[in-house]
Amino acid sequence: MASYRRFKPRVARPIEDPRVSPPPAAVVDAVLRYHDREDEQSSGFTLLRLSPERIRQREVRAALGDHAARAARVSILWNERESEIIRVLEAA
Repeated sequence: MASYRRFKPRVARPIEDPRVSPPPAAVVDAVLRYHDREDEQSSGFTLLRLSPERIRQREVRAALGDHAARAARVSILWNERESEIIRVLEAA
């Protein structure tokens, strides 16, 4: 008599990525359009941010939708000379 072992096929489990996803494009766009805080850095770089007061305004809330809380943590390092984003930063 043949002996057969029953086995369960391995099920692939999804791997959890520990990295936080980058901010949505709507958040980056809203910070660029509606920023009210500019902190000069060095060599023509400026840090652009939204203040809590600005985030509460109707037009900004409409642009951000459900991402308003996340937008409060996002800053954009902007190059004035080249008019381009250098880096998008997000506080923990």
